[in-house]
Amino acid sequence: MKRETTQVVIVGGGPNGIAMAHYMGLHGIECVVLELAEGVLPYPRAVGMDDEALRVLQGIGIADTAIRDMICDVPLRYYNARGVCFAEVKPTVAEYGWPMRNIFMQQLLEGTLRDALPSRESVELRLGHEMLDLSQNEEGVTLQVKGADGESYELHAQYVVGADGGRSCVRKKLGIELLGMTHPRKWVVVDVTNDSLDAPYTALHADPERPFVCIYLPYRQRRWEFMLKEGEDEAKMCEEATIRKLIRGHIGDAVDELEIVRIRAYTHNSRVAARFVEGRVALVGDAAHISPPWAGQGLNSGLRDVANLAWKLVAVLQGRASPKIIASYDVERRGHATDLISLADNMGAVLGLTNPLMAGVRDWLFQAVNTVDNLRSHLLEFKFKPKATIIKGLVYHEREELREGDLVGQLFVQPYIEDGERNRRRLDEVLGDSYAVLGYRVNPTAELSETTKAYWARWNTQFIQVNRSRSGSRNQPLSADGVISVEDVDNKLGNWFSKVRDCVVVVRPDRFVAAITTPERLESVLAKLQGQLS
Repeated sequence: MKRETTQVVIVGGGPNGIAMAHYMGLHGIECVVLELAEGVLPYPRAVGMDDEALRVLQGIGIADTAIRDMICDVPLRYYNARGVCFAEVKPTVAEYGWPMRNIFMQQLLEGTLRDALPSRESVELRLGHEMLDLSQNEEGVTLQVKGADGESYELHAQYVVGADGGRSCVRKKLGIELLGMTHPRKWVVVDVTNDSLDAPYTALHADPERPFVCIYLPYRQRRWEFMLKEGEDEAKMCEEATIRKLIRGHIGDAVDELEIVRIRAYTHNSRVAARFVEGRVALVGDAAHISPPWAGQGLNSGLRDVANLAWKLVAVLQGRASPKIIASYDVERRGHATDLISLADNMGAVLGLTNPLMAGVRDWLFQAVNTVDNLRSHLLEFKFKPKATIIKGLVYHEREELREGDLVGQLFVQPYIEDGERNRRRLDEVLGDSYAVLGYRVNPTAELSETTKAYWARWNTQFIQVNRSRSGSRNQPLSADGVISVEDVDNKLGNWFSKVRDCVVVVRPDRFVAAITTPERLESVLAKLQGQLS
């Protein structure tokens, strides 16, 4: 049997797997992606992307291309049985540098990701290749693979990433249980094209007679989803004539102009793997956690997994960090992934009420919320979505007791800044692809020893001084020795630092805040972080 060796094998060539491959290629890590399917499925599956996921794509240079196929800042509306909107999510902020609610079609994103992959010289995508088995020891992981030609071969890697979906073969071979529940009601999903309905939003119709969803998609496409009632025949409900009758009840004869792309019944699951890491193998995306669609966070959670795991794999493989840091991926991601599944469960419960009395109480409660400014703002700006917060892991809290509002362990903001040439840029373009240390109106290196500078230089750490906008002379922005100087052109960073009171922040490669401190304490803080990595 033929035997091959590489550094990383990714099982699964969907969006999460290919995004992970881009991260590996960006850093020159040898990587093989195994994907059983010969091509991308030609219809949408995931259709919602948030600002955090777009920021992950920004990190691999894909966001600006991918967003060309998206509709940005799309509202989410809840309608009652009378067709009256009783709640709306309509975020307008861009805290992380991108719009918060974006509608896309997965097959277009997958095409964009794959089209850019040949630029990663260390990455190979093998279509039609199936992982049959795997085993591991302290030295690495050995996979048994069947190639597209039907011939089997052995592939040895230092690490393996299972990105092979909810029915993950990797997870099953590891014997990892998928814990949680399967929801009793199925839903029929219908994708159509040639759509002319004037409804440019995602509509969740909480009609107790039959809850349904209507999603505005790019390029004259639309998705309809209908709850199956108890006792209804699934095959009958998936017939085109039945579907057209259901849609006709909402848009009339316009249904005759629609071209149906696909009809499929789905069972919704809320499940989380018992562990995300097993030795040298890690699970991402649906292989690690499966969510109902109501919060639109399934693919988004997977891309967060990728961002969290990728930089750690790179650091270990390049010899900058101990292999033990891989275990922190489970510690840091499990809680937030679980919280988002709970959010989706709750949103689904609100949508899926079939008791008219309970539905009436729900509508009344949401109407009451709309009369209170703070609550209305909470709903409109999607502030009820749980924030990813790292309590334990590769972060350092200087205080033993965490305080409310502590921003260590949260995603750092991404406003626009101006560089020394007066170019307006997103902050991440200056942070680079590794650690970054920012000082607000101070030089963060001022109190650092040469030994500490040398260690963090091996991480390609960027040291940055943030100055107020127009705080230098007209022709010469402020600058400082040994650091990159930028201007806080919209005062967003100034506002952020005013919340934390200290003036230095350490940002991880995945843009999470690793520590907040002062120039005087930075030496000690960096030593603590170094200890976590070593």
